[in-house]
Amino acid sequence: MFAQPVFAQVKRAEHKKIAAITQFLRENDLSIDTTVEVFITVTRNDCLIACGGIAGNIIKCVAISESSRGDGLALTLATELINLAYERNCTQLFIYTKSHNEALFKQCGFYTLSSVPGVMVLMENSATRLQRYASYLTTLRKPGNKIGCIVMNANPFTRGHRYLIQKAAAECDWLHVFLVKEDTSRFPYEDRLTLVRAGTADIPKLTVHRGSEYLISRATFPCYFIKEQSVINHCYTEIDLQIFRQHLAPALGITHRFVGTEPFCTVTAGYNHDMRQRLADPSDVAPPITLVEIERLQYHGIAISASWVRRLLVKKDLTTIELLVPEPTRAYLQQMVTPDNPLISALATGEK
Repeated sequence: MFAQPVFAQVKRAEHKKIAAITQFLRENDLSIDTTVEVFITVTRNDCLIACGGIAGNIIKCVAISESSRGDGLALTLATELINLAYERNCTQLFIYTKSHNEALFKQCGFYTLSSVPGVMVLMENSATRLQRYASYLTTLRKPGNKIGCIVMNANPFTRGHRYLIQKAAAECDWLHVFLVKEDTSRFPYEDRLTLVRAGTADIPKLTVHRGSEYLISRATFPCYFIKEQSVINHCYTEIDLQIFRQHLAPALGITHRFVGTEPFCTVTAGYNHDMRQRLADPSDVAPPITLVEIERLQYHGIAISASWVRRLLVKKDLTTIELLVPEPTRAYLQQMVTPDNPLISALATGEK
């Protein structure tokens, strides 16, 4: 007779237990995700047989040993994870999981938002939340034949970002700018939003939107269960653009999506290439969207980037920063240059 499984919570600071979870995940062809704040573990006879984690409002790193599958443990673990998330005041839940777990989480009240067949699915615990958000966007719709969109992180907001917005707005009847909501960037989300709005206040035919969970951030993406980088990039593109093209763009009547050329990051350059094809794919039932690449603004022959500004901030080179950012960003960064500012230290060490 099997001993009853024992459920426990494990925090990130419990290093010995985290090491055991890491090993267990590895044995189940997963990697640990460093954003997970707390795990639920299941042991039997002191042997780890299952686990799952919570990172904000996302369930991650769900694994069950092969010997324990099919006996109802998966459903119990999923229920425990959902209850834990609710206790942590996270009621709007998402899960990225392998395709074979889709049926399990449907039993727990999750609904599929988008999927890459045979690889992964993105699910949430509501059948209507995405539709309600799209319905809200329709109230912000503007008239016109050419409606543009930009999705950006602005970490921080630079003259390069402003140039992209200004050029795109000049080509459109209206432009919608979405700021990625994920708050794992070097600068807090609310600060980034304030800087974008302040730095574009004089640009006509423009709406700067708060981001949402439906504009997928790479910070939330499930690289812990996809090993090949090419597959990771493909899945990210598919998940992000399925939601954008099928739900968000139709709500606002978006016909064009604007991006800056990407001379530095091969991943982003590849994403732009895939986006062009995916947004125009005629097999999709949603209206096609045209991708427009705008040449990046340069300073002394170098494309202006947020990463360049961050490096200058570490050096406290405000003189050069002033040439690369709008006035509101300059004033914001100048206030940060103090000897004991922990964010400057984090930038210097490469931490979030």
